[in-house]
Amino acid sequence: MSLNVEDLARANVRALTPYQSARRLGGNGDVWLNANEFPLPVPFELSQQTLNRYPECQPKLVIERYAGYAGVSPEQVLVSRGADEGIELVMRAFCEPGKDAILFCPPTYGMYSVSAETIGIEYRTVAALDDWQLNLPAIADQLDGVKVVYMCSPNNPTGNLINPDDIRALLDMTAGKALVVADEAYIEFCPQATLAGWLKDYPHLVILRTLSKAFALAGLRCGFTLANKPVIDLLLKVIAPYPLATPVADVAAQALSDQGLALMREHALQLNANRSWLLEQLPQIACVEAVFPSETNYILARFTDSPKVFKTLWDEGIILRDQNKNPGLAGCLRISIGTREECERLIAALQALPVEQA
Repeated sequence: MSLNVEDLARANVRALTPYQSARRLGGNGDVWLNANEFPLPVPFELSQQTLNRYPECQPKLVIERYAGYAGVSPEQVLVSRGADEGIELVMRAFCEPGKDAILFCPPTYGMYSVSAETIGIEYRTVAALDDWQLNLPAIADQLDGVKVVYMCSPNNPTGNLINPDDIRALLDMTAGKALVVADEAYIEFCPQATLAGWLKDYPHLVILRTLSKAFALAGLRCGFTLANKPVIDLLLKVIAPYPLATPVADVAAQALSDQGLALMREHALQLNANRSWLLEQLPQIACVEAVFPSETNYILARFTDSPKVFKTLWDEGIILRDQNKNPGLAGCLRISIGTREECERLIAALQALPVEQA
C-alpha cells in the first residue's frame, strides 16, 4: 500500500500547530496594533549592487556596528534571519532530539515551543508567578535533562521585566548544566535593563536581539545573538551558509550607523510617550478591567468581554492581538503602540462601545 505524502512527514510535524503570526491571522484593518511593529516606514535605500555574488555569511560591517552598539566584541555577535532563527540555532547546536529538553515560563513568546516541536525536542513549562516573575523553586525542580532555558525580558505578551536578582539566581542554578537564553527583542524601549554587560561573568548566557521593533525593520528579518565566543563558534557550525541576503545586510548596516541609531532612539522615545498616554487613557474606559505596566511597545489589558471588544474593533479596522489562549491571560488583549493618531482612534473606538460590554 502506498503512503500519502502526509504519511511520510514526521509525526510531530503532522501534529504541529504552527506559530500564529499576526500576518497569518490576517484582517483587513488600517490600524495595525497586533504585531508590535513600528507604525511608520523608515527611509533606507539599497546601496549595494552586487546581487550576482553570494553574500558574506556574517557581514563584517553589520557585526562590527552591532557589537559597538551592544557594547560587546565582534566575536560575541552572530547575525541571523531574525531573532527567531537564533532561538532555533541554539536548540540545533545544544539539544539532542529525543534526549534533551528546553524550558520556558508561560505566558511568553510562542516560538520557543514551536521550534522545539519542529526539531523534535521536549519542552517543559514552568508557569510564571501571578506577577509574571520566575518561579525559581519550580524551575529548579524541572532542570534535570534541560539544556536550554528561554527567558523573555521584557516579556511578550505581558510587557514586564524579569527581576535581575532572579535572573542571577537562574544563571547560578544552571551554571555548568544549561544555557540561559535571554530574549531581548524589546530592549530598546528599556535599554538600561539589558544583560549584555553580564556576558563576561556568565559563559552560559545567550542574548537574542532584533531590528524588528524599535529599529522599525520587521520586514528586513534581521536578528542578533550575543554570547561568548565558544557559543558563537558552535552556532556558526549550524547556521545556513548565507543567512543574510545582500540587501538585508546593506540596510542593517545603515540602521546601525550613528544616524540610524539616532533614528531608532527617536522611535523609542515616540512610542514610549504614546504608551504613557495610552496607560493614562485605558483605565478610564468602562470595558477595561485592568491595564498592566509595560516596558515595551505594547500594553496588555483585560476587558470584561474581550471577544466582543476584539471583534467590534476588528470590524472597524483596528486590529489587536487576542491573548485569551495564553495561560493566565483570560480576557486579555495585547495592544501594540501605534502613532498618536492611531492610539486616539483606538481610545475613541473603545469609548464608543455599548455600555452592556462594560
